[in-house]
Amino acid sequence: MTSQPPPGIGIDDFEPETVLKRDVFSETSMGHHRADPGLKLALRDLSGVPWYARALSHWLARREARALAAVQGIEGTPVLLEADRRGLLRVWSEGTPLQLARPQDPAFYRDARRILREMRRRGVTHNDLAKPQNWLMTPEGRASLIDFQLASVHRRKSRAFRIKGYEDLRHLAKMKLYFAPDLLTPTEARIAATRSVPSRIWHATGKRLYNFVTRRLMHWSDSEGADDRLARTSEAVERALSGQADIRGHALCSYPLTGGGIGLYLFVETDLPAQAISALLPQPHPELIQTAPALPRSPDGGLRKDLLTLIAGNRMDELETAIAEAPALHPILAPLVAGRLNLTDRIL
Repeated sequence: MTSQPPPGIGIDDFEPETVLKRDVFSETSMGHHRADPGLKLALRDLSGVPWYARALSHWLARREARALAAVQGIEGTPVLLEADRRGLLRVWSEGTPLQLARPQDPAFYRDARRILREMRRRGVTHNDLAKPQNWLMTPEGRASLIDFQLASVHRRKSRAFRIKGYEDLRHLAKMKLYFAPDLLTPTEARIAATRSVPSRIWHATGKRLYNFVTRRLMHWSDSEGADDRLARTSEAVERALSGQADIRGHALCSYPLTGGGIGLYLFVETDLPAQAISALLPQPHPELIQTAPALPRSPDGGLRKDLLTLIAGNRMDELETAIAEAPALHPILAPLVAGRLNLTDRIL
């Protein structure tokens, strides 16, 4: 069960530790209570939002605060502490994202359905459950739900409410299909395979237009051809950087772009700044270049590309586990993680 924090905790009490995610609308950080380091907190900070996104970011924050206020007391939903123009402060939700936990216990999925059922009773739909990272499995094996930025609160049980509630349920059924298909009932299999009419219309019209604009007009790449691009760029980087006296090693990793598709993230072990490395490389450059005096290496001296890939993808949950398993690398990994350049939360 989630323990209730003492009353009166606000944003001024938040001590940040790690930036988890940043986009144009907010920055999400994990931290703790200044007077009680054992009380873990999460802050969606609006203070750094650019002027052109400020109105929309505050609208989204008000929407999230309203939804969180409506679900208070439902076990498995975030505990809201304060919400104002500075941001939203909540108790940290402990757990492992679904794509990592891959729960096999039927009790987890029963608990997840309970959360959705109790939310529907209060007129709340989440509207963003296609992302497996919005579901957590707690250390006790229970279900937990986070990121209510797109959630909506309905005053009456309208058709829109019923459709959104169905889509929440369908996405949960799809998660069960992905991670525990042997547990899927015939009814859940039918729900997972049956989009609502608005969802079908979106995929047939709006999503096609979105893909045309982002991929054809804005040149965002999709995942097709990602391996070829990675191979071609690796060869170009190798030719440009090999033999450079000030460069001791490098690794090229892929990561998911915010608008869709795959980006390239170059790590370089050097004392030179990233601008100097960029000047050595032919066009087109990798999207992100991070330099460091040391990169993590295995006992045989080879670069730990597995760890660098986690940093490139901002896969913080997996990174925490990997760092715990390799404490000797912590002095090297800690500054790399703190200075990472990708702060999105997309999953490859």
